[in-house]
Amino acid sequence: MLTGAARLAGVMGWPVAHSRSPRIHGYWLEEKGIDGAYVPLAVRPEALGTALAGLRALGFRGCNLTAPHKEAALAHMASLSQTARRIGAVNTVTVGDDGALHGDNTDGFGFVSHLRQEAPDWAPALPVAMLGAGGAARAVVDALAAAGVAEIRIANRSPARAAALAGAAGDIVRPCPWEEREAALESCGLLVNTTNLGQVGKAPLDLDLGRLPAAAVVYDLVYAPLETALLRAARARGNTTVDGLGMLIHQARPGFAAWFGAEAEATAALRTFAADGL
Repeated sequence: MLTGAARLAGVMGWPVAHSRSPRIHGYWLEEKGIDGAYVPLAVRPEALGTALAGLRALGFRGCNLTAPHKEAALAHMASLSQTARRIGAVNTVTVGDDGALHGDNTDGFGFVSHLRQEAPDWAPALPVAMLGAGGAARAVVDALAAAGVAEIRIANRSPARAAALAGAAGDIVRPCPWEEREAALESCGLLVNTTNLGQVGKAPLDLDLGRLPAAAVVYDLVYAPLETALLRAARARGNTTVDGLGMLIHQARPGFAAWFGAEAEATAALRTFAADGL
């Protein structure tokens, strides 16, 4: 039961009804017996600034941001972490004691944490093939660079976005034409899909894995469905597969600690709970 002293946080998006974050944070709050609530906040793009400014007035300790707000939120932060500044997007906002908003990006943390959990033998020595060059891709590139990966081959349907990401990330990124995405799989140790292709309600991902090494890890950031056609095809040929739900869970941990004052764990029981209905 909530009291008048309950700690408050939430997730802003448009739409936001699909978000699993309230389910994840709600699980932790109940598990730890914390007097608090994490709620979905449906915020239209044109109202983002007003909504963020309202966090302090409403007594919120912070919020997560999901599409389409991550990049637009930069302009409304009083301060940014180095990670958020490098990536150019915010997914975690905390409200300081003085009411100032601090923006961070924990997507890369969530990506690498889940990768190491599900594929502990993965090493950054081999090239990485990546599909997509949007905000999620920027976070993944940043995390892989920090992990020591020396080459990331990015195939994107819009060559300009891939070139822009390469320009921001430096020599580590090598843009590849979308038509050559299958050739980019050769000799790679990791394949990452950061696009929404294969997601429920979106177009399917057309990708032949024939040139991908059998020892490579295949990671799909899509988590609805939980096992995408890409992961199913990869598993059938013996590749280690990693779905996007674990990344969502892990990226939530730093925010939960900041807002509710307790460390959160990515357990098997939480994963089962979060996956219900997917």
